[in-house]
Amino acid sequence: MTYEKIVTLFDTAQHAEAARQNLEASGFLPSDISIISSKTSSVAGDKLNEPGLWHRLFGRDVQMHEAIVYGRTVESGGAVLTVRVPETDVARATNILNAHQMVDVQQRAASHGLLTREFPKTAPATMAAGRTVPGEEVLRLAEEHLDVGKRVVQGGTTRIRRFIVETPVEAQVTLHEEHAQIIRRAAEDSSFVGDVDWADRTIEMTEMAEEPVVSKSVHIAEEVTVRKEGTDTVKTVRDKVRRQQVEVEKVQGDAPISKEGRK
Repeated sequence: MTYEKIVTLFDTAQHAEAARQNLEASGFLPSDISIISSKTSSVAGDKLNEPGLWHRLFGRDVQMHEAIVYGRTVESGGAVLTVRVPETDVARATNILNAHQMVDVQQRAASHGLLTREFPKTAPATMAAGRTVPGEEVLRLAEEHLDVGKRVVQGGTTRIRRFIVETPVEAQVTLHEEHAQIIRRAAEDSSFVGDVDWADRTIEMTEMAEEPVVSKSVHIAEEVTVRKEGTDTVKTVRDKVRRQQVEVEKVQGDAPISKEGRK
């Protein structure tokens, strides 16, 4: 089985990591995927812009302007993702990577002014094949790519409302009472007969009774904090893209062309 290595560049390591997770979710082996970033690479500074580094990683086909774009992007927090895939899965892997904001290396090099005579732009294979010579005709094949963007939509609303509820409660309390008690009994001791006090006299006794007194105290039973929490999820978007192909069929002529027919 023939394998190919796909090299992609991302402006952030988060985009590269999301692409890696999506590749693995689609069945590509984790051992065939690698990410190079400033955190994972021990190379830093001007060495990132040296073609020799990227030649060792990706082969001798890496141009000077491509090496500079790789180095600058990785140095500023970007990442390079490589994936080794069977030749039959190249299109499927490419469609997945296209959905994660890949950097167009040639376009980035042009924006940095790197596509000069000193650093010529390498023409894609499709452009080289498009050149014609006398007697040739070109049949160009179109191919669609899946571009997935993002937009913010409003989701549900969470409303937190504070209100009062009343709950019947009861408690038991012991109440004490003191009352005057009148006790009458027959006197049998006659020794007091000779010392009778005939003056008027009033005796008062204060009666006492407890009654419940209700008071309420307030304390904080619970705190409710409302805040937003963000999460990131990787979603696989599936669609169909069209690709033009050619089929070569040779048709045998009915008869040879005569010399007169060539005139």
